[in-house]
Amino acid sequence: MSKKVLIAGGAGFIGSNFIRHTKEVHPDWELIVFDVLTYAGNLENLEGVEYKFINGDIADEKAVEQAFETHKPEYVVNFAAETHVDRSILGPKVFLRTNVEGTQNLLESAKKHKVERYLQISTDEVYGDLGDNSNDFFREDTPLDPNCPYAASKAAADIFVRSYYETYKLPILITRCTNNYGPYQFPEKLIPFFIFRALNNETLPLYGDGKNIRDWLFVRDHARAILSVLERGAIGEVYNIGGHNEKTNIEIAEILLEKLGKSKDLITFIKDRKAHDRRYAMDALKIKKELGWTPEFPFEVWIDETIEWYLSNKKWVENCAKKAEDFYQQNLQNR
Repeated sequence: MSKKVLIAGGAGFIGSNFIRHTKEVHPDWELIVFDVLTYAGNLENLEGVEYKFINGDIADEKAVEQAFETHKPEYVVNFAAETHVDRSILGPKVFLRTNVEGTQNLLESAKKHKVERYLQISTDEVYGDLGDNSNDFFREDTPLDPNCPYAASKAAADIFVRSYYETYKLPILITRCTNNYGPYQFPEKLIPFFIFRALNNETLPLYGDGKNIRDWLFVRDHARAILSVLERGAIGEVYNIGGHNEKTNIEIAEILLEKLGKSKDLITFIKDRKAHDRRYAMDALKIKKELGWTPEFPFEVWIDETIEWYLSNKKWVENCAKKAEDFYQQNLQNR
């Protein structure tokens, strides 16, 4: 059955991959992309895909309400967020405005227009830090314990989403995922950032000792999980999504350098960032048991595909990088 889906932040990395996947599975669905096109939003990410576009900011209450009034979506998926931890440390206020106030605007319009399902895309970072305990994992009932402004803003948004379910019976769902990699990721993030620094024979700066651990998931696996939750997830529930592929940051750097034929001497260690969580890892048993989702794209294969995509799309990367030059300089100076 055809659905109208409002996708906030659909021109970003994960949002655009979700749209591509959804159109493959449901070509008859009407997808409405609502995106303000910040430095990380890019309509080139959606080339060749059929969708309707609204240039709007979720923090603009009137613009959000107008989008709902005009298009009357049945489903809402909220990818829209400021997401970069380092940026949140340098300037937290925009994270509060977009991630918290913007989410509340979407919730209010979703309530008013009686949407069938509202899905909030969240992050493992809301749970805090697992430290050096390699036997522990984040579960859906793990208390929220964010350590940086970005994570705090996403945790606050999640709490707002849950409150609309408890107070107003809005049919909400929340997904929380580990680190993603794949095509269309803005080149300030670790893997594309390191790929292009290595290609230019520039140093690969690692915070602290480089042994912070992240669980990596190919973005199309994440898109599959999101669509499964949107269609079949139990209303009011949280679903953790994980790749079962834990690697230290220094391992990621070494893998990329080896694949690009570059010396490991390019790795350099810089002053650690503030509130740098040591380890994230998800227990994704719930989504497996309830919805049958497991990762299908192995890291060993798809990291090669990801590198090849970036090498084949250098113009896209160059256009994106120009938007972030000032931030790179500001963030890396004095480290």
